Amino acid sequence: MFATSETENYSFPKSFAWGATTSAYQIEGGWDADGKGLNIWDTFTHQGGDRVFMNQTGDVACGSYTLWEEDLKCIKQLGLTHYRFSLSWSRLLPDGTTGFINQKGIEFYNKVIDSLLANNITPVLTVYHFDMPQAVEDLGGWNSEKTVAIFEKYAEFCYETFGDRVKFWITMNEPNLHSIFGYEVGIHAPGKKQPSYGAYQAGHNMLLAHAKAWHKYNTDFRNKQNGSVSISIYAPWSEPFDPSSAKDKEAAETYMSFFSHWIAKPIFIDGDYPEIMKLKISEYSKKQGLNVSRLPEFTEEEKAMVKGTADFFCLQYYSTAKHRHSPEMSEEPSFFSEQLYDPDWPIAGSDIFHVVPWGLRKLLGYIKEIYNNPVIYITENGYPQKDPPVLEDKQRWKYIEDTLKELSKAINIDGVDVRGYFVWSLIDNFEWAEGCNLRFGLFHVDFEQAALPRSPYYSAFQYSDVVKRNGLPGPVDKLTLT
Repeated sequence: MFATSETENYSFPKSFAWGATTSAYQIEGGWDADGKGLNIWDTFTHQGGDRVFMNQTGDVACGSYTLWEEDLKCIKQLGLTHYRFSLSWSRLLPDGTTGFINQKGIEFYNKVIDSLLANNITPVLTVYHFDMPQAVEDLGGWNSEKTVAIFEKYAEFCYETFGDRVKFWITMNEPNLHSIFGYEVGIHAPGKKQPSYGAYQAGHNMLLAHAKAWHKYNTDFRNKQNGSVSISIYAPWSEPFDPSSAKDKEAAETYMSFFSHWIAKPIFIDGDYPEIMKLKISEYSKKQGLNVSRLPEFTEEEKAMVKGTADFFCLQYYSTAKHRHSPEMSEEPSFFSEQLYDPDWPIAGSDIFHVVPWGLRKLLGYIKEIYNNPVIYITENGYPQKDPPVLEDKQRWKYIEDTLKELSKAINIDGVDVRGYFVWSLIDNFEWAEGCNLRFGLFHVDFEQAALPRSPYYSAFQYSDVVKRNGLPGPVDKLTLT
């Protein structure tokens, strides 16, 4: 049972970070402008074949490479304290290495960073957000151990070039999703379909690359730049379909292990994968006649290197699902177990986005317990509209508002140490395989007009008010188990 009581209102701590997020490929366009090299999404989208909704590409996207000042106006209109964006690896290093450095790319990001700081907006910089240079992919990409050292050098270049002004670094975005979609099922770039092992291999190398990049900053830059470094993790909440069923509880926990603990546990706990992953994958690998597990193993030296390589926890939450034990699925370890959804949960612009704001509060409490109460930033959270969207996006705002209420409860009642919240996304953008068909922006982008004008949604005005008051009006219901 649950007991409820009320406190003052939905407030947030002083100096709470209020932000919005974008990524380079999804907004910049200018795919071949000023010396930029090819990346895997350039290649993936140019191959056609219905890989992306209506064969759309990010060649132009929101045009932010030439329209940055328009984006800055949106940021200022919202009154944001922080803005999270990513660097285009191939715009800075066309072949992925420091053998050739593109000065035009450096100039662009210097302009973005300097103009943010001039307006008292803190830049939060993601080094890698799904858009590997094609030249690095041609060497094996995240399937190859070679990429670990290449990424470390790229991260070092970023710290050297921008670290005098950037104090919040995220090495890479959602390695769990990127590994699954890009290297397991192939629905994202680079489009590799490697069932049962591709994601494990890619995720392993991404974890090693992140750890190397964190240690590079910690050893060579932290004392003189005084910044911090983390990695963002996509983490839905999982509920047992039947809360009284031990097998359903195990199914929900197994899903969490295979999906988010896969990345978080090595970094935040002990440098190694969850035991349930190692056990199940090893058992099934033997049944397949393999001599070694399809899940790579960390050496003792690698475990020590990976452990502790995050200065804060970057959480990306969108939705919740229920999981039920299924004998048919029990043998093959899978990222996708039997998922079910409550019919009372509304659906946003896509059937994978169920509206479950309370799932965030449960997830935050879980992270506090499992990962020893880390400092947390919600680096992505949002609600998509199908194209064409409505400017009076009151359903979206209802979701964000309810999510912020749950976030306030987690902070003020549950004692979770959340320091910031970032909406995905600042503006409508190229939403990967969905193209421009899903609209997440606080600002509408008219992709039919060459000027790509930005217009605020209803949610932009509401979010701006929350930022201004550092909270929402209304009671906080205390939720405690009795």
